[in-house]
Amino acid sequence: MSDAVTAQATDPDVEALDALCRDLAEAADAVGEAARYASGLALGARLPAAALAGCGGGRPRRAWRTLLRTLTDPAGLGWAPRGRGVARAGWFAGILARRENLAVTTAVCGLKARIHVAGVGRPDLLADPDCAAVLGAVAQGRQDEAARAFRTLLRERGAGEAFTLLAPTFADVLAWHALTDENPFNDHAGWQVATGRAVTAEPLLGLGAALRAFFSRGDGSDDAPGPGPGAGLLEALDTTGTLAGYVGNTGLLGATDTLLVQRVTGVGGRHRHVLQLADRDAWRVRDVVRAVRGLIPSGAELVLVGHRLGAVAAMDLARDRDLTAVYRITHLYAVGSPADARTPLDPRTRVHRLASAGAVGGTWSAADGRVTGSRLLPLGDADRPRTTTSRRNP
Repeated sequence: MSDAVTAQATDPDVEALDALCRDLAEAADAVGEAARYASGLALGARLPAAALAGCGGGRPRRAWRTLLRTLTDPAGLGWAPRGRGVARAGWFAGILARRENLAVTTAVCGLKARIHVAGVGRPDLLADPDCAAVLGAVAQGRQDEAARAFRTLLRERGAGEAFTLLAPTFADVLAWHALTDENPFNDHAGWQVATGRAVTAEPLLGLGAALRAFFSRGDGSDDAPGPGPGAGLLEALDTTGTLAGYVGNTGLLGATDTLLVQRVTGVGGRHRHVLQLADRDAWRVRDVVRAVRGLIPSGAELVLVGHRLGAVAAMDLARDRDLTAVYRITHLYAVGSPADARTPLDPRTRVHRLASAGAVGGTWSAADGRVTGSRLLPLGDADRPRTTTSRRNP
Protein backbone atom coordinates (compact mmCIF):
# COMPACT_ATOMS: atom_id res chain seq x y z
CA MET A 1 0.00 0.00 0.00
CA SER A 2 1.39 3.44 -0.88
CA ASP A 3 2.38 5.99 1.76
CA ALA A 4 -0.30 8.39 0.49
CA VAL A 5 -3.07 5.83 0.98
CA THR A 6 -1.72 4.89 4.41
CA ALA A 7 -1.60 8.54 5.52
CA GLN A 8 -5.11 9.13 4.25
CA ALA A 9 -6.37 6.15 6.22
CA THR A 10 -4.59 6.96 9.49
CA ASP A 11 -4.71 10.76 9.67
CA PRO A 12 -7.45 11.94 12.05
CA ASP A 13 -10.46 13.73 10.62
CA VAL A 14 -9.97 17.19 12.10
CA GLU A 15 -13.45 18.40 11.15
CA ALA A 16 -15.04 15.35 12.79
CA LEU A 17 -12.94 15.91 15.92
CA ASP A 18 -13.95 19.57 16.00
CA ALA A 19 -17.61 18.56 15.83
CA LEU A 20 -17.03 16.02 18.60
CA CYS A 21 -15.42 18.70 20.78
CA ARG A 22 -18.45 20.95 20.34
CA ASP A 23 -20.82 18.09 21.13
CA LEU A 24 -18.90 17.22 24.30
CA ALA A 25 -18.92 20.84 25.47
CA GLU A 26 -22.68 21.08 24.90
CA ALA A 27 -23.25 17.73 26.62
CA ALA A 28 -21.20 18.79 29.65
CA ASP A 29 -23.18 22.03 29.89
CA ALA A 30 -26.50 20.16 29.61
CA VAL A 31 -25.52 17.62 32.29
CA GLY A 32 -24.38 20.43 34.56
CA GLU A 33 -27.68 22.28 34.17
CA ALA A 34 -29.64 19.06 34.83
CA ALA A 35 -27.63 18.52 38.02
CA ARG A 36 -28.27 22.12 39.06
CA TYR A 37 -32.04 21.69 38.58
CA ALA A 38 -32.11 18.38 40.47
CA SER A 39 -30.03 19.93 43.28
CA GLY A 40 -32.49 22.79 43.56
CA LEU A 41 -35.31 20.30 44.11
CA ALA A 42 -33.53 17.80 46.35
CA LEU A 43 -31.54 20.24 48.48
CA GLY A 44 -33.93 23.17 48.54
CA ALA A 45 -36.48 23.85 51.24
CA ARG A 46 -39.88 22.63 50.04
CA LEU A 47 -39.36 18.98 49.02
CA PRO A 48 -37.14 17.98 51.98
CA ALA A 49 -39.56 19.66 54.39
CA ALA A 50 -42.54 17.84 52.85
CA ALA A 51 -40.65 14.53 52.87
CA LEU A 52 -39.58 14.84 56.50
CA ALA A 53 -43.09 15.91 57.57
CA GLY A 54 -44.62 12.85 55.90
CA CYS A 55 -47.00 14.87 53.75
CA GLY A 56 -48.60 13.50 50.57
CA GLY A 57 -48.76 9.87 51.62
CA GLY A 58 -45.05 9.20 51.29
CA ARG A 59 -44.71 10.36 47.68
CA PRO A 60 -42.55 13.40 48.54
CA ARG A 61 -40.19 11.12 50.50
CA ARG A 62 -39.86 8.69 47.59
CA ALA A 63 -39.24 11.57 45.18
CA TRP A 64 -36.66 13.06 47.52
CA ARG A 65 -34.77 9.78 47.85
CA THR A 66 -34.83 9.29 44.08
CA LEU A 67 -33.36 12.73 43.50
CA LEU A 68 -30.67 12.20 46.15
CA ARG A 69 -29.69 8.89 44.53
CA THR A 70 -29.58 10.62 41.15
CA LEU A 71 -27.20 13.25 42.50
CA THR A 72 -24.85 10.72 44.12
CA ASP A 73 -24.98 7.63 41.87
CA PRO A 74 -21.50 6.84 40.46
CA ALA A 75 -23.18 5.12 37.51
CA GLY A 76 -25.31 8.20 36.77
CA LEU A 77 -24.51 11.87 37.36
CA GLY A 78 -21.78 10.94 39.82
CA TRP A 79 -21.36 13.26 42.79
CA ALA A 80 -23.35 16.11 41.27
CA PRO A 81 -24.66 18.66 43.82
CA ARG A 82 -24.63 22.03 42.12
CA GLY A 83 -25.94 25.43 43.19
CA ARG A 84 -26.01 27.42 46.42
CA GLY A 85 -26.30 26.67 50.10
CA VAL A 86 -26.36 22.96 50.89
CA ALA A 87 -25.73 22.10 47.24
CA ARG A 88 -22.53 24.15 47.20
CA ALA A 89 -21.34 22.53 50.42
CA GLY A 90 -21.99 19.13 48.83
CA TRP A 91 -20.07 20.15 45.71
CA PHE A 92 -17.15 21.29 47.84
CA ALA A 93 -17.14 18.04 49.82
CA GLY A 94 -17.14 16.03 46.58
CA ILE A 95 -14.03 17.84 45.33
CA LEU A 96 -12.19 17.25 48.60
CA ALA A 97 -13.19 13.58 48.52
CA ARG A 98 -12.21 13.37 44.81
CA ARG A 99 -15.62 12.00 43.80
CA GLU A 100 -16.33 11.64 40.09
CA ASN A 101 -18.77 14.04 38.44
CA LEU A 102 -20.28 13.25 35.03
CA ALA A 103 -20.48 16.88 33.89
CA VAL A 104 -16.83 17.55 34.79
CA THR A 105 -15.68 14.23 33.31
CA THR A 106 -17.43 15.09 30.03
CA ALA A 107 -15.92 18.59 30.01
CA VAL A 108 -12.42 17.19 30.65
CA CYS A 109 -12.89 14.70 27.82
CA GLY A 110 -13.83 17.57 25.50
CA LEU A 111 -10.79 19.58 26.58
CA LYS A 112 -8.46 16.64 25.90
CA ALA A 113 -10.03 16.22 22.46
CA ARG A 114 -9.52 19.94 21.72
CA ILE A 115 -5.89 19.73 22.80
CA HIS A 116 -5.44 16.71 20.52
CA VAL A 117 -7.03 18.59 17.60
CA ALA A 118 -4.66 21.51 18.18
CA GLY A 119 -1.71 19.12 18.13
CA VAL A 120 -2.89 17.67 14.81
CA GLY A 121 -3.20 21.12 13.27
CA ARG A 122 0.11 22.33 14.76
CA PRO A 123 2.71 19.53 14.45
CA ASP A 124 5.37 22.04 15.49
CA LEU A 125 3.96 21.85 19.04
CA LEU A 126 5.12 18.25 19.34
CA ALA A 127 8.50 19.16 17.83
CA ASP A 128 9.25 21.30 20.90
CA PRO A 129 10.23 18.94 23.76
CA ASP A 130 8.72 21.14 26.49
CA CYS A 131 5.38 21.46 24.70
CA ALA A 132 5.41 17.76 23.85
CA ALA A 133 5.91 16.88 27.53
CA VAL A 134 2.87 18.95 28.55
CA LEU A 135 0.58 17.75 25.76
CA GLY A 136 1.65 14.11 26.11
CA ALA A 137 0.90 14.10 29.83
CA VAL A 138 -2.49 15.73 29.24
CA ALA A 139 -3.39 13.22 26.51
CA GLN A 140 -2.62 10.31 28.85
CA GLY A 141 -4.39 11.87 31.83
CA ARG A 142 -1.27 12.20 34.00
CA GLN A 143 -2.35 15.32 35.85
CA ASP A 144 0.59 15.66 38.25
CA GLU A 145 3.17 15.14 35.49
CA ALA A 146 1.41 17.64 33.22
CA ALA A 147 1.33 20.23 36.00
CA ARG A 148 5.06 19.78 36.69
CA ALA A 149 5.93 20.02 32.98
CA PHE A 150 3.75 23.11 32.60
CA ARG A 151 5.31 24.89 35.59
CA THR A 152 8.77 23.98 34.33
CA LEU A 153 7.92 25.50 30.94
CA LEU A 154 6.73 28.71 32.60
CA ARG A 155 9.75 28.96 34.90
CA GLU A 156 12.40 28.26 32.28
CA ARG A 157 10.95 30.07 29.27
CA GLY A 158 8.67 32.71 30.77
CA ALA A 159 4.90 33.15 30.68
CA GLY A 160 4.85 35.07 27.40
CA GLU A 161 6.88 32.52 25.45
CA ALA A 162 4.96 29.62 27.01
CA PHE A 163 1.69 31.24 26.00
CA THR A 164 2.89 31.65 22.41
CA LEU A 165 4.34 28.14 22.19
CA LEU A 166 1.20 26.42 23.44
CA ALA A 167 -1.29 28.53 21.48
CA PRO A 168 -3.95 27.53 20.61
CA THR A 169 -3.98 25.00 23.51
CA PHE A 170 -2.93 27.31 26.34
CA ALA A 171 -6.39 28.09 27.70
CA ASP A 172 -7.49 24.46 27.28
CA VAL A 173 -4.45 23.20 29.21
CA LEU A 174 -5.20 25.67 32.01
CA ALA A 175 -8.86 24.62 32.06
CA TRP A 176 -7.96 20.92 32.11
CA HIS A 177 -5.61 21.54 35.03
CA ALA A 178 -8.26 23.55 36.90
CA LEU A 179 -10.91 20.84 36.54
CA THR A 180 -8.63 17.95 37.52
CA ASP A 181 -6.63 19.40 40.42
CA GLU A 182 -7.70 19.44 44.08
CA ASN A 183 -8.21 23.20 44.23
CA PRO A 184 -11.97 23.92 44.29
CA PHE A 185 -11.54 27.65 43.73
CA ASN A 186 -10.45 27.51 40.09
CA ASP A 187 -13.17 25.17 38.83
CA HIS A 188 -15.33 28.08 37.63
CA ALA A 189 -12.54 29.27 35.34
CA GLY A 190 -11.98 25.76 33.95
CA TRP A 191 -15.70 25.27 33.38
CA GLN A 192 -15.93 28.60 31.56
CA VAL A 193 -13.25 27.60 29.08
CA ALA A 194 -14.44 24.00 28.70
CA THR A 195 -18.06 24.85 27.87
CA GLY A 196 -17.75 28.38 26.48
CA ARG A 197 -20.39 29.38 29.02
CA ALA A 198 -19.57 32.50 31.03
CA VAL A 199 -19.82 32.02 34.80
CA THR A 200 -20.65 35.01 37.00
CA ALA A 201 -17.73 35.24 39.40
CA GLU A 202 -15.31 37.64 40.98
CA PRO A 203 -11.83 37.82 39.44
CA LEU A 204 -10.59 35.47 42.20
CA LEU A 205 -12.58 32.68 40.57
CA GLY A 206 -12.37 33.87 36.96
CA LEU A 207 -10.08 33.16 34.04
CA GLY A 208 -7.81 36.11 34.82
CA ALA A 209 -7.13 34.77 38.31
CA ALA A 210 -6.27 31.35 36.93
CA LEU A 211 -3.74 32.86 34.60
CA ARG A 212 -2.26 35.05 37.34
CA ALA A 213 -2.06 32.08 39.70
CA PHE A 214 0.11 30.20 37.24
CA PHE A 215 2.22 33.15 36.16
CA SER A 216 3.00 34.30 39.69
CA ARG A 217 5.10 31.16 40.21
CA GLY A 218 7.99 32.64 38.21
CA ASP A 219 10.87 34.71 39.49
CA GLY A 220 9.15 37.99 38.69
CA SER A 221 11.49 38.88 35.86
CA ASP A 222 8.55 39.31 33.49
CA ASP A 223 6.78 41.71 35.84
CA ALA A 224 9.12 44.66 35.51
CA PRO A 225 7.06 47.82 35.14
CA GLY A 226 7.15 49.59 31.81
CA PRO A 227 6.94 53.30 31.11
CA GLY A 228 4.01 55.12 32.63
CA PRO A 229 1.41 56.89 30.54
CA GLY A 230 2.72 60.29 29.51
CA ALA A 231 3.64 62.55 26.69
CA GLY A 232 6.78 60.57 25.87
CA LEU A 233 4.80 57.39 25.34
CA LEU A 234 2.14 59.22 23.36
CA GLU A 235 4.76 60.62 21.01
CA ALA A 236 6.10 57.10 20.41
CA LEU A 237 2.69 55.61 19.52
CA ASP A 238 2.00 54.46 15.99
CA THR A 239 -0.75 56.55 14.40
CA THR A 240 -0.76 55.00 10.91
CA GLY A 241 -4.15 53.45 11.56
CA THR A 242 -3.14 49.90 10.57
CA LEU A 243 -3.33 46.56 12.33
CA ALA A 244 0.47 46.37 12.41
CA GLY A 245 0.52 49.77 14.10
CA TYR A 246 -2.03 48.73 16.74
CA VAL A 247 -0.07 45.58 17.56
CA GLY A 248 3.12 47.61 17.76
CA ASN A 249 1.44 49.92 20.24
CA THR A 250 0.64 47.00 22.54
CA GLY A 251 4.37 46.30 22.63
CA LEU A 252 5.07 49.90 23.66
CA LEU A 253 2.55 49.66 26.48
CA GLY A 254 4.28 46.54 27.78
CA ALA A 255 3.23 45.61 31.31
CA THR A 256 1.87 49.06 32.20
CA ASP A 257 -1.54 49.23 33.84
CA THR A 258 -2.81 51.24 30.89
CA LEU A 259 -5.37 50.89 28.11
CA LEU A 260 -4.87 52.63 24.76
CA VAL A 261 -7.87 53.88 22.79
CA GLN A 262 -7.51 55.42 19.33
CA ARG A 263 -10.33 57.07 17.44
CA VAL A 264 -10.21 56.10 13.75
CA THR A 265 -12.07 57.41 10.74
CA GLY A 266 -12.37 54.75 8.05
CA VAL A 267 -13.78 54.46 4.57
CA GLY A 268 -16.87 56.59 4.02
CA GLY A 269 -16.25 58.57 7.19
CA ARG A 270 -17.16 55.68 9.46
CA HIS A 271 -15.90 56.26 13.01
CA ARG A 272 -14.62 53.51 15.28
CA HIS A 273 -12.71 53.35 18.55
CA VAL A 274 -9.85 50.84 18.62
CA LEU A 275 -9.07 49.41 22.07
CA GLN A 276 -5.51 48.05 22.25
CA LEU A 277 -4.68 45.59 25.01
CA ALA A 278 -1.07 44.71 25.78
CA ASP A 279 0.40 41.35 26.81
CA ARG A 280 -0.08 41.50 30.57
CA ASP A 281 -1.66 39.11 33.07
CA ALA A 282 -3.65 41.40 35.35
CA TRP A 283 -6.48 42.69 33.16
CA ARG A 284 -9.68 43.29 35.13
CA VAL A 285 -12.69 43.53 32.88
CA ARG A 286 -14.66 45.79 35.18
CA ASP A 287 -11.81 48.33 35.31
CA VAL A 288 -11.61 48.39 31.52
CA VAL A 289 -15.37 48.74 31.16
CA ARG A 290 -15.42 51.60 33.68
CA ALA A 291 -12.64 53.42 31.84
CA VAL A 292 -14.27 52.92 28.43
CA ARG A 293 -17.68 54.10 29.65
CA GLY A 294 -16.09 57.30 30.96
CA LEU A 295 -14.54 58.11 27.57
CA ILE A 296 -16.51 56.67 24.65
CA PRO A 297 -20.12 57.68 24.02
CA SER A 298 -22.81 55.01 24.13
CA GLY A 299 -23.67 53.35 20.83
CA ALA A 300 -20.17 53.73 19.39
CA GLU A 301 -18.49 50.95 17.42
CA LEU A 302 -15.48 49.27 19.00
CA VAL A 303 -12.65 47.18 17.59
CA LEU A 304 -10.61 45.13 20.06
CA VAL A 305 -6.94 44.36 19.36
CA GLY A 306 -5.18 42.09 21.85
CA HIS A 307 -1.68 40.65 21.91
CA ARG A 308 -1.17 37.31 23.69
CA LEU A 309 -2.77 37.76 27.15
CA GLY A 310 -4.36 40.93 25.85
CA ALA A 311 -6.27 38.77 23.37
CA VAL A 312 -7.72 36.73 26.24
CA ALA A 313 -8.78 40.00 27.90
CA ALA A 314 -10.29 41.15 24.60
CA MET A 315 -12.45 38.02 24.47
CA ASP A 316 -13.50 38.63 28.09
CA LEU A 317 -14.62 42.11 27.02
CA ALA A 318 -16.47 40.76 23.99
CA ARG A 319 -18.38 38.48 26.38
CA ASP A 320 -19.11 41.14 28.98
CA ARG A 321 -22.82 41.99 29.11
CA ASP A 322 -22.29 45.49 30.50
CA LEU A 323 -19.98 46.45 27.63
CA THR A 324 -21.87 44.76 24.80
CA ALA A 325 -25.15 46.27 25.98
CA VAL A 326 -23.77 49.77 25.40
CA TYR A 327 -21.35 49.35 22.48
CA ARG A 328 -21.26 47.44 19.21
CA ILE A 329 -18.06 45.37 19.04
CA THR A 330 -17.56 44.84 15.32
CA HIS A 331 -14.21 43.00 15.24
CA LEU A 332 -11.76 41.30 17.59
CA TYR A 333 -8.15 40.72 16.51
CA ALA A 334 -6.28 38.12 18.58
CA VAL A 335 -2.56 38.16 17.85
CA GLY A 336 -0.25 35.47 19.21
CA SER A 337 -3.15 33.93 21.08
CA PRO A 338 -6.17 31.74 20.34
CA ALA A 339 -8.40 34.00 22.50
CA ASP A 340 -9.44 30.56 23.88
CA ALA A 341 -12.42 28.60 22.58
CA ARG A 342 -15.14 31.05 23.57
CA THR A 343 -17.21 33.19 21.26
CA PRO A 344 -18.40 36.80 21.68
CA LEU A 345 -21.87 37.46 23.07
CA ASP A 346 -22.80 39.33 19.90
CA PRO A 347 -22.85 36.82 17.02
CA ARG A 348 -22.14 39.67 14.60
CA THR A 349 -18.68 40.25 16.13
CA ARG A 350 -16.04 38.87 13.79
CA VAL A 351 -13.00 37.23 15.41
CA HIS A 352 -9.68 37.21 13.53
CA ARG A 353 -6.81 35.09 14.86
CA LEU A 354 -3.19 35.65 13.83
CA ALA A 355 -0.43 33.31 14.99
CA SER A 356 2.07 36.00 15.96
CA ALA A 357 2.89 39.68 15.66
CA GLY A 358 5.23 38.81 12.79
CA ALA A 359 2.30 37.34 10.87
CA VAL A 360 0.47 40.68 10.82
CA GLY A 361 2.66 42.27 8.13
CA GLY A 362 0.54 44.39 5.84
CA THR A 363 -2.70 42.59 6.75
CA TRP A 364 -5.73 44.80 6.08
CA SER A 365 -8.16 45.18 8.97
CA ALA A 366 -11.61 46.64 9.38
CA ALA A 367 -10.04 49.18 11.76
CA ASP A 368 -7.73 50.65 9.12
CA GLY A 369 -8.17 54.37 8.67
CA ARG A 370 -7.00 57.78 9.81
CA VAL A 371 -6.27 58.09 13.53
CA THR A 372 -7.84 61.32 14.77
CA GLY A 373 -7.06 60.95 18.47
CA SER A 374 -5.21 58.77 20.97
CA ARG A 375 -6.01 58.36 24.65
CA LEU A 376 -4.12 56.48 27.37
CA LEU A 377 -6.40 55.33 30.19
CA PRO A 378 -4.72 54.23 33.46
CA LEU A 379 -6.48 51.33 35.15
CA GLY A 380 -6.19 49.86 38.63
CA ASP A 381 -7.88 50.48 41.93
CA ALA A 382 -11.25 52.16 41.71
CA ASP A 383 -10.37 54.52 44.57
CA ARG A 384 -7.20 55.81 42.95
CA PRO A 385 -7.46 59.24 41.32
CA ARG A 386 -7.52 58.84 37.56
CA THR A 387 -5.87 61.00 34.97
CA THR A 388 -5.78 60.43 31.24
CA THR A 389 -3.24 61.48 28.69
CA SER A 390 -4.42 62.29 25.21
CA ARG A 391 -3.27 63.63 21.89
CA ARG A 392 -5.39 64.81 19.02
CA ASN A 393 -3.90 64.15 15.60
CA PRO A 394 -4.10 66.78 12.88
